[in-house]
Amino acid sequence: MQRVKGLIKARHSFQRLGFLPHQRCFSAQPHYAQYDDFQDQVLVEGKAKSRAAILNRPSALNSLTNSMASRLKKLYESWEENPDIGIVLLKGSGRAFCSGVDAVALYHSLNEGKVEECKRFFDTLYKFVYLQGTYLKPHVAILDGITMGCGGGISLPGMFRLVTDKTAFAHPETQLGFHPDAGASFYLSRLPGYLGECLALTGEKLNGVEMIACGLATHYCLNSRLAWIEERLGNMMNDDPAAIESSLAQYGDIVYPDRSSILHRIETIDKCFCHDTVEEIIDSLETEAAGTYDDWCKTMLRRLKEASPLSLKVTLRSIREGRFQSLDQCLAREYRMSLAGISKQVSNDFSEGVRARLVDKDFAPKWDPPRLEEVSKDMVESYFAPLGELEPELLLPTALREPFI
Repeated sequence: MQRVKGLIKARHSFQRLGFLPHQRCFSAQPHYAQYDDFQDQVLVEGKAKSRAAILNRPSALNSLTNSMASRLKKLYESWEENPDIGIVLLKGSGRAFCSGVDAVALYHSLNEGKVEECKRFFDTLYKFVYLQGTYLKPHVAILDGITMGCGGGISLPGMFRLVTDKTAFAHPETQLGFHPDAGASFYLSRLPGYLGECLALTGEKLNGVEMIACGLATHYCLNSRLAWIEERLGNMMNDDPAAIESSLAQYGDIVYPDRSSILHRIETIDKCFCHDTVEEIIDSLETEAAGTYDDWCKTMLRRLKEASPLSLKVTLRSIREGRFQSLDQCLAREYRMSLAGISKQVSNDFSEGVRARLVDKDFAPKWDPPRLEEVSKDMVESYFAPLGELEPELLLPTALREPFI
């Protein structure tokens, strides 16, 4: 408990020093029925001084599509310019906030040769993430339910992040042959110790209490109280962040992780995930598992050995570089990485991971390369290299918008 309390104190220190945002990508869910009217995929609730965007693909766990990202960006831009709107909320329908990108839709688009369409999706998504991180009005993201992959990216850079007893947060991208993106290398790298590396490489889950303790969330409440909070926020006539903070705290709960929490393993995590290479991390976990007979270490080892070897090495470098970069720098780098991931010039691991886990569901991906020792430095470097002359980089309005983080 003392260690966990120390984490909570560290979280507050990070926020005061500006290391954590005032606040995670791909969905592990299949692509369900298409929606002809993309406006139905993002609904809007309006009150006198507030607006709420509602992700509305509940049967697909609100996995994000190209049209949804575009609509969110346009809505947020218009709301920011509207002087009558004081506060903006983001939430999801059903049992998920957002399970990440609709990976199966991307898979089919790539197979149909629609690479430019996929590039535009990442461009729009990352620009929306940056808009979140620089938003001029108070923003409250309600992460009630499943929050995976870019579900974190579209919410965690904002000012307030409300989690509940139903929240389940994870970054499972390496299992799909991809990398945690949409700003994940920024906020995961700023978690205490080497927790970010652990979450990014293994896809380990956090609940709402754990998100509060490590600083990913700002407020916690029971799911049963959400209706009260939403009504209170929606009816607020004051857009002062301090007043919003007070309203969130009024219905909030003070909570601590239970004994089974991953946060009670922070010393083991730091010992095993501090190393410079994925091979060393695996060796350290194997040594720890052999010496302690810890089932958790065995589970982490199994997940690492199931993941794409190339994705593991790319992800580890991404988190390490993100620790020393600003949000816009992380997004620009992740854009290069994502384009490399879908280009198939180095590896077909993304398409193969989606096929194995979400399409054919044989859960037997044929990674290329199949082993860590076969992943060369040049392969990893190609994910971080500047884009070619004919491929524009991600352009963010950094001269006009500065993050408040």
